[in-house]
Amino acid sequence: MARLLVGVTGGISAYKLLETIRLATKAGHSVRVIQTKSSARFVGPDSFAGITGAPVLFDEFEPDPLRGAYPGDPPPERTPITHLALVERADLYLIAPASANTIAKLAHGQADNLVTTAALAAGCPVLVAPAMNGRMYTHPATQANLKLLAERGIDLIGPGEGELASHGERGIGRLAEPPELLAACEARLGDALGGDRFWLGRRVLVTAGGTREPIDSVRYIGNRSSGRMGFALAERAARRGAEVTVVAANVSLAAPPGVRVVGVQTARELAQACERAFDVCDILLMAAAVADFRPRHPAARKLKKDAGIPAIELEATEDVLSALSGRRRPEQALVGFAAEHGEGAVRYGRDKLERKGLDAIVINDISEPGIGFEATENEVIVVTSDGGERRLARAGKAEIADGVLETVQKLLESKESDNRAVRADPDRAARV
Repeated sequence: MARLLVGVTGGISAYKLLETIRLATKAGHSVRVIQTKSSARFVGPDSFAGITGAPVLFDEFEPDPLRGAYPGDPPPERTPITHLALVERADLYLIAPASANTIAKLAHGQADNLVTTAALAAGCPVLVAPAMNGRMYTHPATQANLKLLAERGIDLIGPGEGELASHGERGIGRLAEPPELLAACEARLGDALGGDRFWLGRRVLVTAGGTREPIDSVRYIGNRSSGRMGFALAERAARRGAEVTVVAANVSLAAPPGVRVVGVQTARELAQACERAFDVCDILLMAAAVADFRPRHPAARKLKKDAGIPAIELEATEDVLSALSGRRRPEQALVGFAAEHGEGAVRYGRDKLERKGLDAIVINDISEPGIGFEATENEVIVVTSDGGERRLARAGKAEIADGVLETVQKLLESKESDNRAVRADPDRAARV
């Protein structure tokens, strides 16, 4: 789903971050932790490392064994600057418990440890969750610092009231509970990643890669699809908060964080995997390149060259998308992909959209050099069932994925708005 950086400072409530991070990883988020040295008096780094599956860092000059990568991500080839790499890759930075000392440093731009240095370098949303003695929290200096942070766009997760760490004391200053901390992070993520909470909890099924249809035990009919586009769609949907399953046909890429991957090889296996996952999904993004034909009688052994050129009879493979479209629920959104070659690409794509009963189709002209199969960039036209047409200029496949998801969101929001209107006024559909 998302990459969360958590900065832990000194405070007895640091133990609550263990449960917060456990909940975050269970929800599919990828988490890295950095600590101040005083925080280790309350919770040691091994506890956080055990939950996140990643090393914990204390110092901005300390080498990171993962070179700034988050669990599930491949490490970069070059060693980056630690305090920059972790926060550059983060979708959100949570500082909790935030002590009065750390809040003062943040408010005045001090950077004397990894937690505060990362805050200054953060380009992502930063959330601060104060926790301290009630008198410290209500002190005018602390309140002025919190006000200054809020004015700079830092989100504050207010403390609760109740028993404090000092024996017998009650008041304001308790760190928010773990579910509240995670909920605040996910709410902010929905805004930061462009989803306005639309994608949170949506179930998205993505197909990626290219199927291989066996000729014999060694050879196959296949295509050059790498799965990059499908994995980019999965990664961007997951970062928005969606629950994503990818049916990956012969893809060798690392799985995006928080994404469930089901590996398949043939069109038949892809169809079966999609059938199992389709009924519970809200959105289908059919980006895989599925073979149209397969050998009718594949050989169980390797065909020998000295036996002569074999006659290979072909048969049609399953039309996976049409079959799924025929059993769709009204509220589901189906998006197809069409790799066309040269003149007439949009016309062919629109025909496919209408013939298969889709909500949208993403068309890319693979005759253009440097885009499409195996490339890191793409350039597409998104055609929608309401007659819309949107051209996404050449860009990296992650940026293209963002454009496709924006179109899908608008389609579903329109569909859901119409459904609400019909429920409120049952005669509306007949009038329209």
